[in-house]
Amino acid sequence: MDQAAVLAAYDRQIRREARSESPGARIERGGGVVRQTGSEQDWNGVLWSDVDATTADAVIAEQVRHFTAVGREFEWKLHSYDRPDDLAQRLLAAGFAAEPTETVMVAEADRLPEGPQLPDGVRLVDVTDEAGARLMSQAHLAAFGAADAALSEQLGKRVLAQLAETPDAIVAVVAMAGDRPVCGARAEFRPGADFAGLWGGGTAPEWRGKGIYRATVAHRARIAVERGYRYLQVDASEDSRPILDRLGFTTLCTTTPYVHTP
Repeated sequence: MDQAAVLAAYDRQIRREARSESPGARIERGGGVVRQTGSEQDWNGVLWSDVDATTADAVIAEQVRHFTAVGREFEWKLHSYDRPDDLAQRLLAAGFAAEPTETVMVAEADRLPEGPQLPDGVRLVDVTDEAGARLMSQAHLAAFGAADAALSEQLGKRVLAQLAETPDAIVAVVAMAGDRPVCGARAEFRPGADFAGLWGGGTAPEWRGKGIYRATVAHRARIAVERGYRYLQVDASEDSRPILDRLGFTTLCTTTPYVHTP
């Protein structure tokens, strides 16, 4: 893989040429940024910026004013190659809080190994309706605990909205251990892009290390290949990064969410 070329394609297709994630959200370009503004259930934030030491502070202040005016918490998605070099410090000074850094990893979809067999008693169930979206929320709650209850509920609402409004742009599955959801994962497909995004995959603690996450990656990879996507892209946590590395994913950069609450 030509990492420089793939990073350039990722930066252009996923960040600069981003498309709205849902009909209720809009992509806005101008003033030095590409940002998405949507409902409370949508992701709100800055996807890409073109600022330097002389313009950064004013552009940051303008984004704070914009999202505060519409009452939205928002995220500035800072990548390790973004400029200026002190952009992170400028965001902190403007009242943002840094969340854990993730690793942007990419693999060629048709080169991933076959997924492992699921553990006995575990099956993958397609999410297609409100009941499935509820299972996604429950799986997220099982993986991350009560501290993430609000995010779990928001995830279910977002998935349900995507299924209703842009059904061709999302595939979601839940791993069921009997009648209990223990892992939820989804893939998002951007029209005209080479990259399919893999999201979720957090697994209930007692079911980790049994191949469930790897099986969901393989399942979504097959669908991406069938749909003609060349690459899979993941913003990997520290838990999933070693697994993806063993599967053949390549690290492009890191990304850190800087969150501002009105």
